[in-house]
Amino acid sequence: MRTFIISLFLMLTWIGQAQETQAYSFTLDEAIAHALEHNYSAINANRDIIDAQKQKWETIADGLPQISGAISYQNQLKQPVNQIPAEFFGGEPGTFIEVVFGQPQSATATATLTQQIFDGSYIVGVQATKAFLSYSQNNKEKTELDIRKSVVEAYGNVLVAQESVLISENNKGTLEKNLYETQKIFDNGLGDEESVDQLKITLSSVDNQLKNAKRLEKITLQMLNIMLGLPIETPTTLTEDLDDLTQKQIDFGLLDSPFNIENNVDYKLAINLEEQRFFEHKLAKSRALPTLNAFVNYGGSSFSESFNFLSSGQEWFGSSILGFDLSIPIFSSLKRSAGTQRAKIALEKAKTQLTEAEQQIQLQLESAKSDYILAIEEYGTSKENLGLAERIENKNQVKYSEGLATSFELRQAQTQLYSTQQEYLQSMVDVINKKTELETILNN
Repeated sequence: MRTFIISLFLMLTWIGQAQETQAYSFTLDEAIAHALEHNYSAINANRDIIDAQKQKWETIADGLPQISGAISYQNQLKQPVNQIPAEFFGGEPGTFIEVVFGQPQSATATATLTQQIFDGSYIVGVQATKAFLSYSQNNKEKTELDIRKSVVEAYGNVLVAQESVLISENNKGTLEKNLYETQKIFDNGLGDEESVDQLKITLSSVDNQLKNAKRLEKITLQMLNIMLGLPIETPTTLTEDLDDLTQKQIDFGLLDSPFNIENNVDYKLAINLEEQRFFEHKLAKSRALPTLNAFVNYGGSSFSESFNFLSSGQEWFGSSILGFDLSIPIFSSLKRSAGTQRAKIALEKAKTQLTEAEQQIQLQLESAKSDYILAIEEYGTSKENLGLAERIENKNQVKYSEGLATSFELRQAQTQLYSTQQEYLQSMVDVINKKTELETILNN
């Protein structure tokens, strides 16, 4: 038994450690799919849908039969005394007899059934639940689009950080080699100290960039883990290559995609706002209508000198009531009228906001298309510039080694190369992000 317990403990410990150190690897599409299921905002958006469904039934149930029960128990520790003229019992006129009515203890149990017959606000409320559920669904859709966009940006940032580390390490290795050779030349009295200092300055700058790139790689990966709904320290591997991913994101056919504004989630939410204001206006008008409710109850009362209401021989006296409640609004000093007018103003504002939303979405679409085209063009230009900068740097390396270029000229070429490398990395991320923004607006 002791051996079994130890083995079980070790197995559970191993399982726990395995779960804690579980590693993940994702393509971009896999990362998006994982985030849509496990992202914290996505989880709460699903809960909002369920909450809206429950709220819909809660509103409907208000107009269905309601049954309530009540139990009351009273123990008169000192019963009230009443005086009755004595002549009622054959006594002398003008005198009174002290009488105590009833038993000191009593119990009452009732059950009441109520049914709403007519209430204008209830009818409007039931109609509005459909609009509220639609809003919750559209809000979930917007949340998913935002999550998708955020995952794409975070995924791209991690790839850029990783590429930056590799480029900086390569640049640092090249500089260290140059510095070593230049230092040897200077030590042998064949070079100048300025060349050594220039390379040290450049190497120091590149070394700082490398350290920062490594820190950013860790931070961007943690940000991606949060978007994926994972603990920030989870070992996560990205299986996409930045250049290949950028190539896949270049799709000029997307620019000619038909645009149906009714698919745009912001337009859907603007429609939901107009519907909400419509029902609020309708609700304000319904408050001028009468309300009618019916009720029926049945109950029993029992009286005793002591607490024996639960015994089988205790006598209970039944009672029942059937009734109706009719409430008619007559005069509110124009309060209801003012509320109705305010609701109408809010409805008109919502209609104006819907028109404005249509125009803004059209503008966002044209702007997103322009930004996407520019990102593709900048990517092509940056790629060409990177090739040119690499050739210039290589030529200056050769010239410097042959004594035909100064260390200052070499440093200029290297600095230009490093700047062009970062521009190239950023251009690839821009292509990916701008396409995502355009797809978010189109929402095809």
